[in-house]
Amino acid sequence: MLTIQEILTKAVTNKASDVFVVAGLPVSYRKNDRITVDDSDSLMPKDTEQLVREIYALTGGRDIEPLLKEGDDDFSFAIPHLSRFRVSAYKQRGSLSAVIRVISFTLPNPADLGLPEQIISLGNNTKGMILVTGPAGSGKSTTLACIIDHINSTRHSHIITLEDPIEYLHRHKESIVSQREIRIDTESYVTALRAALRQSPDVILLGEMRDYETISVAMTAAETGHLLFSTLHTIGAANTINRIIDVFPANQQRQIAVQLSTVLNAVVSQQLVPGVDGNVVPAFEIMTVTPAIRNMIRDNKVYQIDGVIYSSAASDMIPMDDSLFNLYTAGTITRDTALMYASNPEMLGRKLK
Repeated sequence: MLTIQEILTKAVTNKASDVFVVAGLPVSYRKNDRITVDDSDSLMPKDTEQLVREIYALTGGRDIEPLLKEGDDDFSFAIPHLSRFRVSAYKQRGSLSAVIRVISFTLPNPADLGLPEQIISLGNNTKGMILVTGPAGSGKSTTLACIIDHINSTRHSHIITLEDPIEYLHRHKESIVSQREIRIDTESYVTALRAALRQSPDVILLGEMRDYETISVAMTAAETGHLLFSTLHTIGAANTINRIIDVFPANQQRQIAVQLSTVLNAVVSQQLVPGVDGNVVPAFEIMTVTPAIRNMIRDNKVYQIDGVIYSSAASDMIPMDDSLFNLYTAGTITRDTALMYASNPEMLGRKLK
């Protein structure tokens, strides 16, 4: 059986995005959204425990007891001259398992990722809330890292990132960057976010808006003149807005809708779709909040937002299906792929003819 360091080296060499250490299967790798199984023997529970303990040994002293006691543990670590890794260790059927995300030491070039300039330029905002949304594994953290790097390279600001765990490492460039990891540097998102407001921030990156208390403090931060970025596991701007409002008790939803209408600047939704060359490529919906959209949020007419995005000719308002259409016409994805990931397959199908 390979050691965990040999497994991770193989993953980096083969440009895999994730490594799976789960009993009952050989070590498996995800590359371009496809999982391949190693040609070694299936792992037994004692094998996965050994590999998971090797992971903890590489972290330089992280305690494995929380995993053994609670059944879950998330953290990141680095192997010099190889890569950084984000680990989600967990129990399944009583045995220890882990999924390991490979994270480059260097921040990716937005152009290489297919990130449009409209998304990077969201970093030019000086206050308000910007959300990057999409399913798990769709590249939200990478998109935010690119925007933060743009701010870091072009503005004299104090950037505070609150992450669980820290993924990309940012060096101080034109800005000061304070990166805090939940449970290591601070107790929770809410505690860290409240403290951040006293740390003279210009920009706050909140790894994820998980509950109404976090969302409430985040909106207060955006209201008080800070630029705040965060993520949600939603697809589409209208779904994102509804999710935020629905998190709150019914008697607060009207007030939250009004508050959200004043602080929200933009929602970027993204998904990774299979390209014709076997790689995955990102498709985006971009909604920038216009006065008309602010009125729709405030007046509980969120259902009208999709129509505004689809009918707008502005360059900073891009429907998901237009993004898929452009990828298809460029020969990057197939017609079937475009229709599979479309918000309105019937309408896009007519357009593709």
